[in-house]
Amino acid sequence: MVDDLRLAASKMTGAERRSFQAEMCLKYCGGSARQTEIVFGWGRKNVQLGLHEKRTGIVCLGLQSVNSGCKKWEERYPIVAQSLKEIAEAHAQQNPTFNNPIAYTRLTAAEAIKQLRNLGYNGEEVPAASTMADILNRLGYRLRKVVKDKPKKNLGDGRYLREYREKR
Repeated sequence: MVDDLRLAASKMTGAERRSFQAEMCLKYCGGSARQTEIVFGWGRKNVQLGLHEKRTGIVCLGLQSVNSGCKKWEERYPIVAQSLKEIAEAHAQQNPTFNNPIAYTRLTAAEAIKQLRNLGYNGEEVPAASTMADILNRLGYRLRKVVKDKPKKNLGDGRYLREYREKR
């Protein structure tokens, strides 16, 4: 049973793990973090922190999880991101088969940067071309040539090709 509890705790992280360890400490070790360390092999400080979190109802967050990570460009510059969406939407076209929600655009990253600068944005607000391509992909625009419609293959009698030519 001890091995199963160790395995369960190893699959969890952060506050969830500490909460689980505190529950097991109260249930099997009488609330003693030292005894829990001996029986289960968990860190005594983690178990103590879990007990304190359970008692107070306040979950502790590490500074790394609170302050780490760089915000995405769209979060740092929401107004410029909205302008970029409007620019991309003007050049976007839905996939002719409608089999996915992705919009294809002929707009290149360099052209998007140029148009943002024409709107008066410059400096840090406008990212580099490689970053702009990533941003457009995150916003749901794929930088590819848009294929309008391909004719169906000729199966021998020429029927599909004739129908396609007649549409044009």
